[in-house]
Amino acid sequence: MNILVLGSGGREHTFAWKLAQSDKCSNLFVAPGNSGTATIAKNLNLVVTDFNAIKEEVLKNDINLVIVGPEDPLVQGIHDFFLNDKDLKSVSVIGPQKAAAQLEGSKEFAKEFMMRHNIPTAAYQSFTKANVEEGYKFLESLNAPYVLKADGLAAGKGVLILNDLNEAKSELKSMLVNAKFGDASTKVVIEEFLDGIELSCFVLTDGKDYKILPTAKDYKRIGEGDIGLNTGGMGAVSPVPFANKDFLDKIENQIVKPTVEGLKKDNLPYVGFIFIGLIKVGNDPKVIEYNVRMGDPETEAVLPRIKTDLVEIFKAMANKTLSKINIEIDDRAATTVMLVSGGYPEAYEKGKEISGLEHVEDSIVFHAGAKKENGKVLTSGGRVMAVTSYGNTYQEAIKKSYQNIEKLHFDKMYYRKDIGFDL
Repeated sequence: MNILVLGSGGREHTFAWKLAQSDKCSNLFVAPGNSGTATIAKNLNLVVTDFNAIKEEVLKNDINLVIVGPEDPLVQGIHDFFLNDKDLKSVSVIGPQKAAAQLEGSKEFAKEFMMRHNIPTAAYQSFTKANVEEGYKFLESLNAPYVLKADGLAAGKGVLILNDLNEAKSELKSMLVNAKFGDASTKVVIEEFLDGIELSCFVLTDGKDYKILPTAKDYKRIGEGDIGLNTGGMGAVSPVPFANKDFLDKIENQIVKPTVEGLKKDNLPYVGFIFIGLIKVGNDPKVIEYNVRMGDPETEAVLPRIKTDLVEIFKAMANKTLSKINIEIDDRAATTVMLVSGGYPEAYEKGKEISGLEHVEDSIVFHAGAKKENGKVLTSGGRVMAVTSYGNTYQEAIKKSYQNIEKLHFDKMYYRKDIGFDL
């Protein structure tokens, strides 16, 4: 079959890398893709939210399956667009319909969903510009640290965790009144801070049944020791060593099952990935957030551990026969470390030449913010590349990634040297 992956990051390069291994994949396209996807697929110069342009390419290239990488097209209703178009409705789309995509598109929607279906999460209230004073009062009723979340999509940067009450009030005003995150923060969710260690759970669902993929832990902060600004993710480890069978059973019974059942009860059609951001508080899992697609850079650590043909898995999801498929997982650990542009997640320069790629051995380099120009691979984004390795332990895998990173170079290249430090 002919397959299109939408997106341009490390997540999409990982999908393409895995799909290209299947003999069921005839022609593979990635839109817009990057320098990594260009080596294994045909890149199409498309904007992921330009649905009409996507339609044109899907019909022109006789595409049968579309995998949606990022959240924006899902929240804007790309799956509904395909279902409602007579020329496209036979094309399978992996990603939820617009109503269900609100689980990521609106923090308030997600919180209300969790409350309705008794899914463990932090206490919260939401506020707008009209009741900002009530927001101040709610902050006063909480103990530090204070968690402020822009309700809408803010490219992974709309969550603030602050220790000082006055700073929290000032940031709330900045988000609501001064539109710090634009439209994303016209509403802000304030929630109780949960103290524990975070991890991510990935679920595949065809709308009826589900399969749980390996857990991963990602590292969001720019600085070592998990300090500094939030990023899209600086590295990931899979599986999570502290998630034993007991704890995984709790995740499945208290969170995964009620989530999938809740989607059915609320009549929210869902064919795709559910990413559940969790925190282990004491010995119990609680939900921090939902994403309606695979995480990045967790994808770069989780997908390489799936041994089953990914095209077969996606076909089963599209045909609602997921329960019949057995997903085989590699027992080895996989770790990934993200190389980023100097200055990221704030201002950074692009167009720096990347060297040393040909010297990498026994690791996989997934390109993210990188493009090919005149035979050279250049930086084109904040998160540039993810270096993934396997090992019998995560320590062994991470060591291999760091050894290979030493062979890579671009001007002002930065990466965290402590991925896995807290495990």
